[in-house]
Amino acid sequence: MARGIIAVLSVALTVFALADCVQTEDEKIKGLPKWAWIVLIVLLPWVGPITWLFVGKERTGGGGGQPRRKGPTAPDEDPDFLRQLDEDIRRERRENREQRPDKDGDEG
Repeated sequence: MARGIIAVLSVALTVFALADCVQTEDEKIKGLPKWAWIVLIVLLPWVGPITWLFVGKERTGGGGGQPRRKGPTAPDEDPDFLRQLDEDIRRERRENREQRPDKDGDEG
């Protein structure tokens, strides 16, 4: 039973590392050319995939390989957006008051 689990884990790790290597852009691969990493991953169980995962490519923080944005990440964290929203609300209220007839009005 334990041997079966170890074998399945080894195959899963190899497949994961191989897929990651194949999908990685050539500019981000470190140390060896892509074809050499593929050979290493396939021919050296455990060592090849683990080496690839730890040293094979440049890793960027934030996940997804995209650089993190500086500044607010959502509209409610953006002070300029909140300021503009507040100004819009005040202007709309002011316009509504000007268009609404007075309660003391002319009809009474």
